[in-house]
Amino acid sequence: MILSTQTVYVFIGLITLIGSIFTFFDKQNLRRWTTGMFYLLYAVTLISGHWIPPFYIGLMVIGIVLLAGLQMVKTGSYGEASVQERLMNRNRFGNKLFLPALLIPILTVLGVEWIGHLRIAGRLFYDPSNVTMVALAVATFIALLVGLGITRSNPITSLRESRRLLESIGWAAVLPQMLATLGTLFNSAGVGDVVAKLLHHVIPSNSLFWAVFAYCVSMALFTMIMGNAFAAFPVMTAGIAIPFIIQHFGIQADRIAAIGMFAGYCGTLMTPMAANFNIVPATLLDLKNKYHVIKVQWPTAVILLAVNIALMYSVARI
Repeated sequence: MILSTQTVYVFIGLITLIGSIFTFFDKQNLRRWTTGMFYLLYAVTLISGHWIPPFYIGLMVIGIVLLAGLQMVKTGSYGEASVQERLMNRNRFGNKLFLPALLIPILTVLGVEWIGHLRIAGRLFYDPSNVTMVALAVATFIALLVGLGITRSNPITSLRESRRLLESIGWAAVLPQMLATLGTLFNSAGVGDVVAKLLHHVIPSNSLFWAVFAYCVSMALFTMIMGNAFAAFPVMTAGIAIPFIIQHFGIQADRIAAIGMFAGYCGTLMTPMAANFNIVPATLLDLKNKYHVIKVQWPTAVILLAVNIALMYSVARI
C-alpha cells in the first residue's frame, strides 16, 4: 500500500520527537531533561517500533513507566497567546476557526467509504488492515493545512501547539497503547479460562438472566480496570459469553457481542483508566477536579448498564 499504518505512527512519532527537542531547551521546565526523555523514548517507539527488537522496546517502555511513575514528567512554557490576543483572533476569524475541526470527521468518512479501496498503479492507497486510522491521519493533516491557511500561522506554531497539547495530557498519552497491550497479554495468558472456571461455581447453570448479568457487569468492571472495552471484550467474551450464553443456551453470537460491547462502554464512563475519554477532557478544559467528568457520567453509566442487561436478556429470549 502507499499509506500504511506504520506511516501514520512515524508521522506522529516525528511530531513527538520535535516536541521533545523543544522540551530539552525549555529552561522554565524544572524537569526538562526527564520530561524530554519521556517523550523522546515515546517517539522512538512510535517511529522505530516496527524494526527495533521487542526486548529493547520493552526496556524503553520500562523507562517511560519509571519516568511517569516517579513524577518526573512536568509541563513547561509554550509561548501561548494572551487572553486579549485570543479574543482578537476569535473576532478576526469568527466561525472559520471551526472549519478544520469539521473537516476531520467529514474527510475521514469520505476516506473510508470512497478512497479506502482505491488503487494507484496497482497499489492500495490506504492500508487495508486499518483503513479508518489512516483516513483519520490524512484528514487531520489536510485539516492542519487548512488551519494554517486560515490563520496564516507559521508551521512551527503548529508543532509548538502539538507539544503543548501532548504535555498537557502528560503520561496519559501513552495509556491507550499500554492498556491495549495489557489486554492482549491477558487474553494470551488465558485469563478468560480462569474467569470461566471461577464463575462456573457461581452462575446457576439453568439461569439465562444471571449469565447475562454476569457477562454485562464483568464487561463493565473489567473495562474499568483495563480502561478499554476492546481490551476487555476478548477476555470476558471467551470466559463468560461463549460458554455460559452462546453455547449453553444457543443464543446468536452477534447479538450478544454487540450488546456486550455497549456494556463495556458503560465501564469506560466510570474509570480514570480511560484517560483519553475522562482525564484528557478535564485537563483540556482546565477543570479543578480531574475526576469531575467521571462524577458527572457515572449515574448515566449505571442506568445504561442496567438497560443493556435488560436488553440482552430480552434479545436472548427471542
